[in-house]
Amino acid sequence: MANPKGQVNKADQVKEEEAVEETPVESRQVATSPLDEVLGQAQRAYSAYMDATREVSRIYRENEIQVGEAYLRVIQQANEACESAIKQANKSREQAENRAREAYQKAMDQAQEKAEEVIAEALQARDEELTKAWELREETVAQAWEIYTKVVR
Repeated sequence: MANPKGQVNKADQVKEEEAVEETPVESRQVATSPLDEVLGQAQRAYSAYMDATREVSRIYRENEIQVGEAYLRVIQQANEACESAIKQANKSREQAENRAREAYQKAMDQAQEKAEEVIAEALQARDEELTKAWELREETVAQAWEIYTKVVR
């Protein structure tokens, strides 16, 4: 009987040798031919098995390489998507900062204008009050002089 490595079991080989020795020379040639055929078939089958094993191993290695390459592509795509999202987020942040700066500058300009208007109004009101006070003083001084000139006469 042949084992997976194509070797003949020793007990079977001894039995076959005994059977061969008992037969005449002609039958030995006939008996060994089928054995040789079976051994040849077993060797061919084992060789085919080893070839198939090597082919399966090669296919598994190729598959492993393809899976590794696919994994690397997925990593690259994920990195590219991440970088794109980061760039977009930075762009959005910069735009928001610019809008905020513009709004701040506009508010500062409006506050400055309003402050200038209020200051101008305050200065104008002060000047008007000073003018009125001066006029009132002038009237009061004139009245006092009129009274004084009447009293002194």
